[in-house]
Amino acid sequence: MKFIIGIGGVTNGGKTTLTNRLLKTLPNCCVVHQDDFFKKPDQIEVGEDGFRQWDVITALDMEAMINTVKGWQENPVKFARSHGVSLSPEAEEAGSEEKGIHILIVEGFLIYNYKPLIDVYDKCFYISIPYEECKRRRSTRTYTVPDPAGLFDGHVWPMYLKHRKEMEDNCDRIEYLDGRTSKEEIYNKVYETINNSLLNSL
Repeated sequence: MKFIIGIGGVTNGGKTTLTNRLLKTLPNCCVVHQDDFFKKPDQIEVGEDGFRQWDVITALDMEAMINTVKGWQENPVKFARSHGVSLSPEAEEAGSEEKGIHILIVEGFLIYNYKPLIDVYDKCFYISIPYEECKRRRSTRTYTVPDPAGLFDGHVWPMYLKHRKEMEDNCDRIEYLDGRTSKEEIYNKVYETINNSLLNSL
Protein backbone atom coordinates (compact mmCIF):
# COMPACT_ATOMS: atom_id res chain seq x y z
CA MET A 1 0.00 0.00 0.00
CA LYS A 2 1.27 3.45 -0.98
CA PHE A 3 0.37 6.64 0.86
CA ILE A 4 1.44 10.20 -0.02
CA ILE A 5 1.37 13.03 2.50
CA GLY A 6 1.69 16.71 1.63
CA ILE A 7 3.27 19.01 4.21
CA GLY A 8 3.01 22.57 3.00
CA GLY A 9 3.27 25.88 4.72
CA VAL A 10 4.52 29.40 4.93
CA THR A 11 8.28 30.02 4.98
CA ASN A 12 9.76 29.21 8.41
CA GLY A 13 6.47 27.69 9.57
CA GLY A 14 7.99 24.41 10.77
CA LYS A 15 7.51 22.13 7.73
CA THR A 16 10.99 20.59 7.81
CA THR A 17 10.94 20.06 11.59
CA LEU A 18 7.64 18.19 11.32
CA THR A 19 8.78 16.23 8.26
CA ASN A 20 12.03 15.09 9.91
CA ARG A 21 10.14 13.88 12.98
CA LEU A 22 7.62 11.93 10.86
CA LEU A 23 10.46 10.37 8.84
CA LYS A 24 11.80 8.83 12.05
CA THR A 25 8.47 7.41 13.19
CA LEU A 26 6.49 6.39 10.08
CA PRO A 27 7.31 3.01 8.49
CA ASN A 28 9.18 2.83 5.16
CA CYS A 29 8.98 6.60 4.81
CA CYS A 30 10.75 8.69 2.16
CA VAL A 31 10.66 12.42 1.50
CA VAL A 32 10.78 14.77 -1.48
CA HIS A 33 11.77 18.34 -0.49
CA GLN A 34 10.52 21.03 -2.87
CA ASP A 35 13.54 23.19 -1.96
CA ASP A 36 15.77 20.64 -3.74
CA PHE A 37 14.18 21.69 -7.04
CA PHE A 38 15.04 25.38 -7.08
CA LYS A 39 16.59 26.50 -10.35
CA LYS A 40 20.06 28.07 -10.37
CA PRO A 41 20.22 31.73 -9.23
CA ASP A 42 21.01 32.97 -12.75
CA GLN A 43 17.76 31.36 -13.99
CA ILE A 44 15.63 33.27 -11.47
CA GLU A 45 14.03 36.35 -13.01
CA VAL A 46 13.96 39.78 -11.39
CA GLY A 47 10.36 40.93 -11.01
CA GLU A 48 8.64 44.30 -11.07
CA ASP A 49 9.18 44.48 -7.31
CA GLY A 50 12.95 44.62 -7.98
CA PHE A 51 13.68 41.25 -6.36
CA ARG A 52 14.71 37.89 -7.78
CA GLN A 53 11.50 35.86 -7.89
CA TRP A 54 12.40 32.96 -5.58
CA ASP A 55 8.92 32.63 -4.06
CA VAL A 56 7.04 31.70 -7.24
CA ILE A 57 6.38 28.36 -8.94
CA THR A 58 8.54 29.23 -11.99
CA ALA A 59 11.61 29.38 -9.68
CA LEU A 60 11.24 25.61 -9.28
CA ASP A 61 11.75 22.73 -11.71
CA MET A 62 8.32 21.26 -11.04
CA GLU A 63 8.60 18.73 -13.86
CA ALA A 64 11.67 17.19 -12.22
CA MET A 65 9.84 17.19 -8.89
CA ILE A 66 6.82 15.39 -10.36
CA ASN A 67 9.13 12.86 -12.02
CA THR A 68 10.78 12.19 -8.64
CA VAL A 69 7.36 11.55 -7.05
CA LYS A 70 6.47 9.27 -9.99
CA GLY A 71 9.73 7.37 -9.46
CA TRP A 72 8.64 6.64 -5.89
CA GLN A 73 5.13 5.65 -7.04
CA GLU A 74 6.56 3.20 -9.58
CA ASN A 75 8.89 1.49 -7.11
CA PRO A 76 8.96 2.72 -3.51
CA VAL A 77 11.38 -0.03 -2.44
CA LYS A 78 13.97 0.91 -5.07
CA PHE A 79 13.42 4.62 -4.32
CA ALA A 80 13.95 4.06 -0.58
CA ARG A 81 17.14 2.07 -1.14
CA SER A 82 18.57 4.66 -3.53
CA HIS A 83 17.85 7.40 -0.94
CA GLY A 84 19.39 5.48 1.96
CA VAL A 85 16.09 4.85 3.74
CA SER A 86 16.06 1.72 5.86
CA LEU A 87 13.02 -0.44 5.19
CA SER A 88 11.17 -2.80 7.50
CA PRO A 89 12.22 -6.48 7.21
CA GLU A 90 8.83 -7.21 5.63
CA ALA A 91 9.36 -4.64 2.88
CA GLU A 92 12.97 -5.74 2.32
CA GLU A 93 11.97 -9.40 1.83
CA ALA A 94 9.20 -8.44 -0.57
CA GLY A 95 11.76 -6.93 -2.94
CA SER A 96 9.90 -5.03 -5.66
CA GLU A 97 6.54 -6.48 -4.61
CA GLU A 98 4.25 -4.07 -2.79
CA LYS A 99 4.12 -5.49 0.71
CA GLY A 100 3.40 -3.48 3.80
CA ILE A 101 2.93 0.27 3.85
CA HIS A 102 5.13 2.67 1.90
CA ILE A 103 4.86 6.36 2.72
CA LEU A 104 6.10 9.42 0.84
CA ILE A 105 6.14 12.92 2.33
CA VAL A 106 6.16 15.78 -0.16
CA GLU A 107 7.33 18.90 1.69
CA GLY A 108 7.49 22.50 0.52
CA PHE A 109 6.05 25.99 0.38
CA LEU A 110 4.21 25.69 -2.97
CA ILE A 111 3.20 22.02 -3.03
CA TYR A 112 -0.51 22.85 -3.42
CA ASN A 113 -0.01 25.35 -6.25
CA TYR A 114 0.82 22.92 -9.04
CA LYS A 115 -2.12 20.96 -10.40
CA PRO A 116 -0.34 17.68 -11.35
CA LEU A 117 0.99 17.46 -7.80
CA ILE A 118 -2.32 18.21 -6.02
CA ASP A 119 -3.83 15.01 -7.43
CA VAL A 120 -1.25 12.68 -5.84
CA TYR A 121 -1.85 13.42 -2.14
CA ASP A 122 -3.75 11.09 0.16
CA LYS A 123 -3.47 13.57 3.04
CA CYS A 124 -2.74 17.31 2.95
CA PHE A 125 -1.42 19.47 5.80
CA TYR A 126 -0.52 23.16 5.81
CA ILE A 127 1.28 25.05 8.59
CA SER A 128 0.64 28.76 8.89
CA ILE A 129 1.97 31.46 11.20
CA PRO A 130 1.04 35.17 11.29
CA TYR A 131 3.06 37.93 9.64
CA GLU A 132 4.99 39.16 12.72
CA GLU A 133 6.04 35.66 13.80
CA CYS A 134 7.02 34.71 10.26
CA LYS A 135 9.13 37.85 9.81
CA ARG A 136 10.84 37.26 13.17
CA ARG A 137 11.69 33.61 12.34
CA ARG A 138 12.85 34.47 8.83
CA SER A 139 15.25 37.12 10.19
CA THR A 140 17.01 34.49 12.34
CA ARG A 141 17.65 32.07 9.43
CA THR A 142 20.80 31.93 7.32
CA TYR A 143 20.23 31.15 3.64
CA THR A 144 22.71 30.09 0.95
CA VAL A 145 21.57 33.16 -0.98
CA PRO A 146 21.08 35.77 1.80
CA ASP A 147 17.85 37.82 1.83
CA PRO A 148 18.43 41.31 0.45
CA ALA A 149 17.03 44.20 2.51
CA GLY A 150 13.26 44.57 2.16
CA LEU A 151 12.75 41.12 0.58
CA PHE A 152 10.31 39.86 3.20
CA ASP A 153 7.86 42.77 2.94
CA GLY A 154 8.50 43.45 -0.74
CA HIS A 155 8.32 39.91 -2.10
CA VAL A 156 8.12 36.97 0.34
CA TRP A 157 4.96 37.93 2.25
CA PRO A 158 2.98 39.34 -0.74
CA MET A 159 3.74 36.14 -2.69
CA TYR A 160 2.69 34.01 0.27
CA LEU A 161 -0.69 35.78 0.44
CA LYS A 162 -1.18 35.44 -3.32
CA HIS A 163 -0.29 31.73 -3.35
CA ARG A 164 -2.30 30.96 -0.24
CA LYS A 165 -5.45 32.33 -1.93
CA GLU A 166 -4.63 30.33 -5.08
CA MET A 167 -4.05 27.20 -2.99
CA GLU A 168 -7.35 27.57 -1.14
CA ASP A 169 -9.12 27.81 -4.50
CA ASN A 170 -7.23 24.78 -5.89
CA CYS A 171 -7.40 22.31 -3.02
CA ASP A 172 -10.22 21.80 -0.53
CA ARG A 173 -8.71 18.79 1.28
CA ILE A 174 -6.12 20.67 3.33
CA GLU A 175 -5.95 20.38 7.10
CA TYR A 176 -4.56 23.63 8.52
CA LEU A 177 -2.14 23.66 11.46
CA ASP A 178 -1.19 26.60 13.67
CA GLY A 179 2.60 26.92 13.59
CA ARG A 180 2.55 28.83 16.89
CA THR A 181 1.53 25.73 18.84
CA SER A 182 4.33 23.52 20.16
CA LYS A 183 6.28 21.25 17.81
CA GLU A 184 5.14 18.34 19.94
CA GLU A 185 1.48 19.25 19.59
CA ILE A 186 1.71 19.68 15.81
CA TYR A 187 3.56 16.37 15.45
CA ASN A 188 1.08 14.46 17.65
CA LYS A 189 -1.91 15.83 15.76
CA VAL A 190 -0.44 14.98 12.33
CA TYR A 191 0.86 11.56 13.40
CA GLU A 192 -2.54 10.61 14.81
CA THR A 193 -4.39 11.80 11.69
CA ILE A 194 -2.02 9.84 9.42
CA ASN A 195 -2.32 6.70 11.55
CA ASN A 196 -6.12 6.88 11.48
CA SER A 197 -6.09 7.35 7.70
CA LEU A 198 -3.76 4.38 7.25
CA LEU A 199 -5.95 2.17 9.46
CA ASN A 200 -9.04 3.20 7.52
CA SER A 201 -7.28 2.42 4.21
CA LEU A 202 -6.25 -1.11 5.18
